[in-house]
Amino acid sequence: MLNFDQFEVLTFDCYGTLIDWESGIWEALGGILAGHQVSVTPEKALELYGELEAEAERGAYRDYKTVLRTVLEGFGARLRFAPAASELQRFAASVKDWPAFPDSPRALQALKTKYKLAIISNIDDDLFAFSAQRLQVQFDWVITAHQAKSYKPSLNNFRLAFDRIGVPPAKILHVAQSLFHDIAPAKTLGLATVWVNRRHDKAGSGATPPALAQPDLEVPDLHSLARTIGLL
Repeated sequence: MLNFDQFEVLTFDCYGTLIDWESGIWEALGGILAGHQVSVTPEKALELYGELEAEAERGAYRDYKTVLRTVLEGFGARLRFAPAASELQRFAASVKDWPAFPDSPRALQALKTKYKLAIISNIDDDLFAFSAQRLQVQFDWVITAHQAKSYKPSLNNFRLAFDRIGVPPAKILHVAQSLFHDIAPAKTLGLATVWVNRRHDKAGSGATPPALAQPDLEVPDLHSLARTIGLL
């Protein structure tokens, strides 16, 4: 059982954990696919997204807008259509429209009364700025892939966060939806972890590649974490 009083800092993945990226992805992608007469279910599209995104994030660093363009080009190659330049641009910018989960702002505000809060996210700085407005809380640190020049599950992103935050890892609790991007690498570094299993009522792993990892605690949403700690 976690001792929540031992932690000083909560670090969060953003997309999938605080921001409803699957709804945002499908909102942006579904119309493009329909415009090319491509028929695919949202779940299949999200699974393909997870595969293509992980592929695009391997190797030399590219910003996330380029990753998104590469993902859409991958959809075209797999599903036999050619996305237009305007569609590539629109999809690359779609992050700014991805919604927050309804429970995220209030839960973050409650957690902020006890802990300092940090973001460790696979995103560009300018795109995160749009999401930050939706989350309605002031984070003490924001560590992005843009700054790290790498994408989780790279341990480099977490090590940069350790350097910036400046407290022992034993005082940090990492909170995330992705076993692949977050829980597995965080556990490798000895961090305590909370898995926010936003897909607890759905089959499959959605836009996140499947992975094996054992979190210290599993909750269905952020409100449940704040309530478990006694802050809501």
